[in-house]
Amino acid sequence: MTTSALAPGSSRALSVTDLASLIQGQLEADFGDIWVVGELSGLRTPASGHIYFTLKDDTSQLRGVMFRGYARLLRFRPEDGLEVLIRGRVSLYSARGDLQVYAASMEPRGLGGQQLALEQLKAKLAAEGLFAPERKRPLPFFPRRVGVVTALGGAAIQDILTILHGRCPYTKVVVRPTKVQGAGAGVEIAAGINDLNEHGQVEVIIVGRGGGSREDLYAFNEEVVARAIVASDRPVIAAVGHEIDLSIADLVADSRAPTPTAAAEMVVPVWADLSDRVVDTARALTTAMQRTVTDRRRQAMQLEERMRDPQHQVDALRERTRIALARLHSALQSKNEGARARLEDLAATLNSLSPLAVLGRGYSLTRTIPENAVVRDAATLRPGENVRLTFAQGEAQARIEEVTPSID
Repeated sequence: MTTSALAPGSSRALSVTDLASLIQGQLEADFGDIWVVGELSGLRTPASGHIYFTLKDDTSQLRGVMFRGYARLLRFRPEDGLEVLIRGRVSLYSARGDLQVYAASMEPRGLGGQQLALEQLKAKLAAEGLFAPERKRPLPFFPRRVGVVTALGGAAIQDILTILHGRCPYTKVVVRPTKVQGAGAGVEIAAGINDLNEHGQVEVIIVGRGGGSREDLYAFNEEVVARAIVASDRPVIAAVGHEIDLSIADLVADSRAPTPTAAAEMVVPVWADLSDRVVDTARALTTAMQRTVTDRRRQAMQLEERMRDPQHQVDALRERTRIALARLHSALQSKNEGARARLEDLAATLNSLSPLAVLGRGYSLTRTIPENAVVRDAATLRPGENVRLTFAQGEAQARIEEVTPSID
């Protein structure tokens, strides 16, 4: 290793920037691409898209950064505590004088990046409740139109069409061809699901392909496919054709079939079996109706036998009504006679108290002229005063000749 720094005692001292530049140049010259293993710590992902972290082991640590252009290529999400293998370069960040690792690639140790990304996506979707059984919808019993999202030239579409047409030839099938593996396959599958929802007029959708390696099935583990299945207005059957591992499409779909053939068997009934069931049900219904009619007829006959002649009931009601009216008439007559007797008694009492009745017994009523005041005391009269006398029959006028007051 050589250095261009000035020796001690030199006549010229270096500035901090000069020294930092010398160290940076020396580091970059002596260390080309490096591979380093360590544990991530202090991970930060600001809005810029860069990833800042500390890479450490049991005794040492280095600052590190992965710029946005490289970070976008990661298949997994870096997390604190994850042991990773980094390829990059070592340099000096002169603004702070920090030795720093500049990462160009990053892979998790022990677990492949693709598998880690899959596990992280599973955890994320599970936390959102997208795998929950209560979110899943039942399949229609007898769909008139079935949608299929798969590769047009693969064995899966042939198996599906053969089973659907064999089981139920009256069901129509709408196929939305897509790529099922390779770059961009996930986006195409999601677009196919969306298209069938918008334009296919289908009642249920089968999404899948034939078997393959884990790498071949990767498109069915993409988040865009999972989101499209969840957003579908129609129930979705995932038929990825991989018995060993469940894909994310299997986990979010409303139903899961181990193969495309099994999916086709799940989605429609056998027409012949359905016809036999209809015939058997119609026969059982006819028998039940005949039995019901017979039972009702027997019950009607029994009621008819137990029922009395309606005319007898009418006559009995008429007689009861006549008796009730006679009793009512008698009660009213008796009440009227009693009321009449009480009225006559009251009239006699009032008549006995009438002034006319008193006059009828020989008394008369004396009143002054012209005041017409009733005379109750003879002492109020004067000799020669005229008074009017009222009798039971008629009146007379008299003149007072003499007044004799009462003696107490």
